Amino acid sequence: MYEIITTDGRAKSARMETVHGTIETPVFMNVGTVAAIKGAVSSMDLKGIGTQVMLCNTYHLHVRPGDGTVYKLGGVRKFMNWDGPVLTDSGGFQVFSLTGLRKIKEEGVYFQSHIDGHHIFMGPEESMRIQSHLGSTIAMAFDECAPYPCERKYMEDSVARTYRWLLRCIEEMKKLNGEEGTVNPHQMLFGINQGGTYKDLRVQNADMLSELDMDGYAVGGLAVGETHEQMYEILDETVPHLPKNRPVYLMGVGTPENIIEGIDRGVDFFDCVYPSRNGRHGHAYTKFGKLNMLNARFELDERPIEEGCGCPACRHYSRAYIHHLMKAKEMLGMRLLVLHNLSYYNRLVKEAREAIREHRFSAYKEEALYSMKQGS
Repeated sequence: MYEIITTDGRAKSARMETVHGTIETPVFMNVGTVAAIKGAVSSMDLKGIGTQVMLCNTYHLHVRPGDGTVYKLGGVRKFMNWDGPVLTDSGGFQVFSLTGLRKIKEEGVYFQSHIDGHHIFMGPEESMRIQSHLGSTIAMAFDECAPYPCERKYMEDSVARTYRWLLRCIEEMKKLNGEEGTVNPHQMLFGINQGGTYKDLRVQNADMLSELDMDGYAVGGLAVGETHEQMYEILDETVPHLPKNRPVYLMGVGTPENIIEGIDRGVDFFDCVYPSRNGRHGHAYTKFGKLNMLNARFELDERPIEEGCGCPACRHYSRAYIHHLMKAKEMLGMRLLVLHNLSYYNRLVKEAREAIREHRFSAYKEEALYSMKQGS
């Protein structure tokens, strides 16, 4: 069940009840690609920094350790000892990023594993079966994430095929949820809006998706090379054509600024590898912008990464120490920065959620975006 608590302009804050717990939106989903957060961050760590939802990768878990293995071990939540909601992507983005290693057909996609090159086929039914084996709370429909830039004719054909695949996903999900031995017989399914930067294709596709009464709707195929302004324009056009009584998920986005702008346009769910990936490379996100902890200016800086932050890194360690760890290539430095960044992202959406519920989101957005440009 999805219930909007309040709206403030186009921004909305909602509560989504799932079989694995309640999700308060807007929400940032921490990306655990192979059922683990890169940077030596555990499921218990995630609980301590306010994580609501984990996102795991269908393609990567299918390749290793194998969705059959995860199924035998009780599903991905039991496998990684996470008791909250999990969203699994469909594998589409990863499959279509394997340019030169895949061939698209109406039945699905033939491709080669990026690990050992063995041949794999994945279509709508296969994606649904893998996600059913994983037992996630929310499964994503199998779609094509078309490249950017993309000729209109190719995009038209791609969107039409993705819609046909969605219909097959819906039927397969119904079947799987009714089978004996299914890990999560209450698994939800989100459809994915595509269309690149062609606004009319986006709107037409959103209208078609809305007629299917899905559990939720995602806007995919963005943050793949277009400008931020183009992304916002697509959201401005597309989101109003999606059902108001269902969650909206902006896939693979993004920077803190992107998230604030997305929330302002009615988006509920976000995910991105930035906080963990950039943390592993020495970058820390703060309300005053991003810091490069490898910079020499932090060598004698006894302040925490961010004043007032309650994450483990900021509670116990100085910028100087983390700078030293990163220069020395110690795993602890990466772990602390990933923890801080994920905590920051979780706090960012929590603050936005509170601002919406207190009908002061416009002022919050202006202040947050201004602060991010100031530096620290």
